Amino acid sequence: MARHLLFHKPYGVLTQFSGEGDTLAQYIDVPDVYAAGRLDRDSEGLLLLTSDGALQHRLTDPKFEHPRTYQVQVEGVPTVAAIESLSRGVRVQDYTTRPAKVRLLTDQPPFPPRDPPIRVRLSIPTSWLEITLTEGRNRQVRRMTAAVGFPTLRLIRVAIGNVRIGDLAPGQWRDLTPAELRSLRR
Repeated sequence: MARHLLFHKPYGVLTQFSGEGDTLAQYIDVPDVYAAGRLDRDSEGLLLLTSDGALQHRLTDPKFEHPRTYQVQVEGVPTVAAIESLSRGVRVQDYTTRPAKVRLLTDQPPFPPRDPPIRVRLSIPTSWLEITLTEGRNRQVRRMTAAVGFPTLRLIRVAIGNVRIGDLAPGQWRDLTPAELRSLRR
């Protein structure tokens, strides 16, 4: 029987089961599950793992355009123009990103402090954006926010489609519910 897990990846953990440093093997002792997508070592949040190759393909193939939602702490307070630019798509490296849903969060999300803490500059405020993408290029969110002048300090994926991380603490995992699994297969 296939397994489908939701994991809250902590900062500094590699999205693989082997290798040097902190890996998924230190947190997940379930045989034959593999990450459906990646999060960089310095990104946090929702990671789906599955033993179902067809589902893994569906979640990672760009043609299915599964929305991924991130809450992103940036340096500075983004302007309306910057948010509109992110929403339309921005030029990063050799491509223009697809349009995204972007909103400035009025309150800081209730995440535990990161270890190690983000860099703080007393003279520059920080703020939080929520960004939903339908593509997942390498370090895309970080490149997008930098392109509009507001570098990413902390990046946490909070949802893939309708599956949300909820109050799962960093380093914890759980099985997906039948309803969550159905929503990912649609």
